[in-house]
Amino acid sequence: MNRNYIILTFLMLALAVGTLFLHLQKDTKQIQPEALLWDVLQPTRYVTTDQVAKRLIEKDPSLMLIDVRPAAEYTQFTLPGALNVPLDSLYTSAALANFGIPGAKVVLFANDAIAADEAWVILRRLNFKNNYVMKGGLNGWVETIIRPVAPAETAPETAFEQYNFRKAASMYFTGAKMDVNKDQKAKVVFKKRKKTVVASGGC
Repeated sequence: MNRNYIILTFLMLALAVGTLFLHLQKDTKQIQPEALLWDVLQPTRYVTTDQVAKRLIEKDPSLMLIDVRPAAEYTQFTLPGALNVPLDSLYTSAALANFGIPGAKVVLFANDAIAADEAWVILRRLNFKNNYVMKGGLNGWVETIIRPVAPAETAPETAFEQYNFRKAASMYFTGAKMDVNKDQKAKVVFKKRKKTVVASGGC
């Protein structure tokens, strides 16, 4: 099925469910459906796992990660510093207080991009800005950052640069060691950061 049709289906479902909860957000100025549809079709609302990894490693203070999966899944595994705002509780005042924070860039994620897409549509309908969806979700994170696959020998140099970054990022997030081949191109090297307690309310 065409991805645009899937997105539009989720959009319609999110809007239908949203009308049941509008009384919770009487003071929120919602955007018009036509404007929402335009925003939904823009690819700029997505960020890659590489972009998220880079910003986490650089300790970007504006980055705010929101895991929209159920609490049980969140407690098993999530990204460093992520807050849990389950999709089914997104309309509560406590959940919405995590969005619209000046200077914050929110990245939504789940196991794949579907639930995060739904959350993004709801938030955009409620006129919240600076929200993004991590492409591929946690499944994509594991495939690209935690277990990156080496490119073919005939791949362009940029593919090797990306792979080297991902291997270094994998070491950073897992604490794993990596054998270095002297014949390989220079690698990006990061020191693993110390574990810190994340304060409630975001990065």
